[in-house]
Amino acid sequence: MVINLVVAIGIVVTIATAIPVFLEMRNHPKGLHILFFAEMWERFSYYGMRGLLIFYLTQHFLFDDAFSSSQYGAYTALVYLLPLVGGYLADKYLGNRKAIAFGALLLVAGHFTMGIEGEPAREAIVYDGGQYELVAEGRGAARTVLLEVGDATYGFSANSAGDLVIEGLPASAAIPATLPAGSFETQIIERDRMFVNIFYLALALIIMGVGFLKANISSIVGQLYEENDPRRDGGFTLYYYGINLGSFWAAILCGLLGETVGWWAGFGLAGVGMLVGWLVFVRGRALFFMPGINLIGHVGNPPEPEKLKQKVFGPLSREGLIYLLGVAGVLVVWFMVQAHTIMFAGTDLLAVLLIIGGLLFVGYMIYYMVTECTAVEAQRLILAIFLIVTSVVFWALFEQAGSSMNLFAARNTDLSVAEAAVWNLGPIGIEMSLTASQTQSFNAGFILIFAPVFAALWAFLAKLQKNPNTVLKFALALVQVGLGFMLLVWGVSFADDSYRVPLIFLAGAYLLHTTGELCLSPVGLSAITKLSPAAVVSFMMAGWFLSSSFAQYVAGIIATFTATDTVAGQVLDPEAALSGYASVFQAIGIVAIVLGIVVGVFSFLLKKLGHGRAEDQVKIPAAAEAAGPEQDAHPKA
Repeated sequence: MVINLVVAIGIVVTIATAIPVFLEMRNHPKGLHILFFAEMWERFSYYGMRGLLIFYLTQHFLFDDAFSSSQYGAYTALVYLLPLVGGYLADKYLGNRKAIAFGALLLVAGHFTMGIEGEPAREAIVYDGGQYELVAEGRGAARTVLLEVGDATYGFSANSAGDLVIEGLPASAAIPATLPAGSFETQIIERDRMFVNIFYLALALIIMGVGFLKANISSIVGQLYEENDPRRDGGFTLYYYGINLGSFWAAILCGLLGETVGWWAGFGLAGVGMLVGWLVFVRGRALFFMPGINLIGHVGNPPEPEKLKQKVFGPLSREGLIYLLGVAGVLVVWFMVQAHTIMFAGTDLLAVLLIIGGLLFVGYMIYYMVTECTAVEAQRLILAIFLIVTSVVFWALFEQAGSSMNLFAARNTDLSVAEAAVWNLGPIGIEMSLTASQTQSFNAGFILIFAPVFAALWAFLAKLQKNPNTVLKFALALVQVGLGFMLLVWGVSFADDSYRVPLIFLAGAYLLHTTGELCLSPVGLSAITKLSPAAVVSFMMAGWFLSSSFAQYVAGIIATFTATDTVAGQVLDPEAALSGYASVFQAIGIVAIVLGIVVGVFSFLLKKLGHGRAEDQVKIPAAAEAAGPEQDAHPKA
């Protein structure tokens, strides 16, 4: 029996890290268990699809690098833009729980729709009036593309002048062995528009589903804790472990199935994961064998339940109308996910929509601060908005993972761990190589290892009154993401004759990105819930995800600068591709490090805007210390 290396490592890492996590969770509200497992499966579905998406675009539909990176950025930008709508509807009408359940159902539909892939697109070389089809086999880094000339197929590459060199082509062939640059062109000869539209429908369902779910489930985590409870950051970090446990296994399993069995298998498994996540959340009490006990307490309920039941459109209640509009909104999102191809006043339409969304968010918060907030509350919100804006830079660079870094793994990284293809351990063999999409598991795997460490570190430093302030943690995150890219640039000097960088450098970059993420993401989530008044906490959390939306859009733009010439999804000149990656990675690495230093220098002034609310230098109130598990599950704020 042969086991994939990453699967074997994943089992060991999960067992080793899960034990201390679940031991630590005993000290937290019981409702955290439900949210932990529900979000774990939701992330399994999302990251299972995400790890395959850039390859699906470039290899199945044969879109070029620039379009695929832009499309990837458009999709992920909308994933983080729609929580503005979901957060508002939850705060105003549905409550967190109903919004989460509805969003999860849309996600199930979206992921299963992704499994309807249809026939792959076909491409050909056109030379001197003749058309010669490109024949592709495999997926990801294992993909091979051959040129069909007559009854035989041949490998090909490009030389430094850009000429197409056909390997082993006999002199009697209909075309020469070297096609000069400019003498030929590539042409898509088949791409079924119906399946492209089904693909966009699947993305629209997923985007709308995340819009209703993402901000609201994070908001419930914050509501499980007392206002000044220093366990909050630790709780968010443990919750973050659950997120990444799902992400970790999604990259391993969905990536493995998607690249070795078929795209439908990887996407289908992601759909199964989301269905399990919905069951955990909706039927959580039964799954935890505690019937009759509400593990989440009163949090997440509708603000005015009776208002939801009111008839507003014939026999249709307000709640039913919201769900109906949500389904209808999928068609709007279907159009929006393609908006990056539509120009409006010299700017693509998606950029315009993001700018409008950002202005509406900031405008509403200014109005709220002026009309509803005390001076201290307004200053705390200003700090929260600063953190949101700062995170845009981090996420724009970090989210190269799913696009440019994923393609870098497939094209310019040596994915073998040892010379031997299989390492035999008695009756069990370990396959000593990875698929390209499985490298997406590095980030999540490192979080599984280091999330408990960081949770304990913040708690330990808080007891010593030495915990770095939240802004300084953000600065450290920027520096680390920059160093990760600089490590990849260094790795280029160790590339082999095939222009592939040793895997250790990509793993090291993901390690630095992960430690940066742990300094920013769970801390940022916690800070937003602490700095925001209860009336707008879900909306502010949606604003946090809005920053990711801007970042994803910018990430797509950055990734287009790494685009290289491909034929049927295969790179023509690996040396030029490696040089292009190195140039872009170096530029963004330097920018991140410099900005991180600047933010760090001013962090000690900026933290004062929080008036102590964003830091963990306070003690748990005596009443909370004395409370048992059931009291912890029903926080006052």
